[in-house]
Amino acid sequence: MDTTQDTDTQMDLTGQLLIAMPGMSDPRFAHSVVFLCAHSSDGAMGLIVNKAIDGVNLSDLFDQLSIEPKSPEATSTLHFGGPVETGRGFVLHSPEYKSDLSNLQVGATFALTTTQDILDDIAQDLGPHKALTLLGYSGWGPGQLENEIGDNGWLIADATDQIVFDTSNSAKWAEALKSIGVDPLTLSSAAGHA
Repeated sequence: MDTTQDTDTQMDLTGQLLIAMPGMSDPRFAHSVVFLCAHSSDGAMGLIVNKAIDGVNLSDLFDQLSIEPKSPEATSTLHFGGPVETGRGFVLHSPEYKSDLSNLQVGATFALTTTQDILDDIAQDLGPHKALTLLGYSGWGPGQLENEIGDNGWLIADATDQIVFDTSNSAKWAEALKSIGVDPLTLSSAAGHA
């Protein structure tokens, strides 16, 4: 009987949340919650969903792109999606919205759009019911994320629209931990291996 493992088999974490452990050494990811948009043997791509960009909001982005919002109250927060390509925009949103140009379905509950047409629609109150607008993304090369998980850098949780869209940024980390039965007050930055 062959007991070797298939090295090409890996778990697919697409559509899951990564929750940074307290000992996360990279300050850009400290207490972060990352929605994984893609995960394969080629690497992973995700968006930090709980870090706002200070002093900038959606109306500032509309001004920069010469988009005229239907109502001047378009002051939604812009989020820091990660340190890669920080000038590139992403909209993580509920799946009922369909873009004619670019729309990636991520599981049953989320979709990702990267083209300006979604911003035009949001400005005209024709966008998705729920959305986060993010600049930049988080990326990992082949095997890098798996190594970080193995080194106790991240915990994994199911992504829910409640956590991603309806929870305040300041509470998302704790709520994501609670969703997997972890009390944030008892979580240690030091973890052991069995």
